[in-house]
Amino acid sequence: MLSIHFDLLYMRSFDIPAIYKSNLIGKIKASRKAQDPRKQDFNPTVLGFGPVQITLARHFGFCFGVENAIERAYKALDENPGKRIFLLSQMIHNPAVNDDLQAQGVHFIMDTEGNILTPWDEITADDVVLIPAFGTTLEIENLLQEKGIDTETYDTTCPFVEKVWKRSAKLGKEECTILIHGKPNHEETRATFSHASETAPALVIKNLKEAQDLSLYLKGEKSKDWFIQTFEGRYSKDFNPELHFNKIGVVNQTTMLASETQEIADFFKQVQIELFGENEIKSHFADTRDTLCYATNDNQTSTYELLKQEADLAIVVGGYNSSNTSHIVELCEQKFNTFFIKNEDEILDQNTIQHFNFHKKEMETTNEWLPTLKEPLNIILTSGASCPDTLLDKVVAKILSYFPSAKTEEEVIKNFDIL
Repeated sequence: MLSIHFDLLYMRSFDIPAIYKSNLIGKIKASRKAQDPRKQDFNPTVLGFGPVQITLARHFGFCFGVENAIERAYKALDENPGKRIFLLSQMIHNPAVNDDLQAQGVHFIMDTEGNILTPWDEITADDVVLIPAFGTTLEIENLLQEKGIDTETYDTTCPFVEKVWKRSAKLGKEECTILIHGKPNHEETRATFSHASETAPALVIKNLKEAQDLSLYLKGEKSKDWFIQTFEGRYSKDFNPELHFNKIGVVNQTTMLASETQEIADFFKQVQIELFGENEIKSHFADTRDTLCYATNDNQTSTYELLKQEADLAIVVGGYNSSNTSHIVELCEQKFNTFFIKNEDEILDQNTIQHFNFHKKEMETTNEWLPTLKEPLNIILTSGASCPDTLLDKVVAKILSYFPSAKTEEEVIKNFDIL
């Protein structure tokens, strides 16, 4: 029943503002969807503009959770004229969307790190508060309810995030300690940690390296003091490392790399086998299917297909604080010279591009980024799940402006073989 329920969710369409609707990319996506409604084909789409060729990932851009959140946010604006409207934090991790909501009069209560921008004592029962797609903690939800604020009408928590919470609750009933693979300061991870901690001991693990370090404690090679210092602020209240690793289960922030989550789960399973024996593993490790959302899985699978292509460079468009986008960049970097940009304005001209180095968390400037003397130039193009397709339209248009002999978008769409 659960799979049927989520299949129906995939099929739902949303009423999002026209500013987010795309001409070029939208038509390409509609065509691919018509030809492949069950999403069996992850091969990229190649658009030939003559001197430049754009290779698009099969899946990218707005996902179900993002479109749902955007629809509800603008609905809240329409339904509450004259009222103050607040978002707990950024609706999604894309500056174009958040900037437009702020321009419409929406205020933020917190930033993405949880720092207060609007004091809680200024929020009243007369205000409208939107819960973003990442969800929120039980503590904040209770605080809103104590203030008499409706927490259901404009709760835009992604159903795939809620699915992780339900999985965590089930693990708790099975007396598991819940290991959450996620970025500790990310809004979604904080929310999942809060919900998981309600029913079970919970701990946030950043990556495989940290999982490997933790295994040394489980094997008695590191001290309790080491554990407390290393994971300070990332384990639940009354967590006892001497007791709470007897049985474990792994869930994740829904935008992490699927391959790394699986590595972490497989690693801990082997550790538990080593400690307790193969015959006892079911009493000490809960096998959980990966808890990434469908869009993260589709986008990452599509990116792996991109890696099979030959290209001169790759451009990934999205918010610089977007977890799922940074993982797409990470994958593309395995093969291509990759530029992570938030919009077309980062392309200063055909010689210079500004782009974000997510490893160093800083902007960089690269000259001679576009080898315009090579024809045809092949550019990989994709984006994160919180990025409007209109931004990719603008990136394509900017690139084409450097190639006077390039075919127009209309010509390419007209000749696109599956339209």
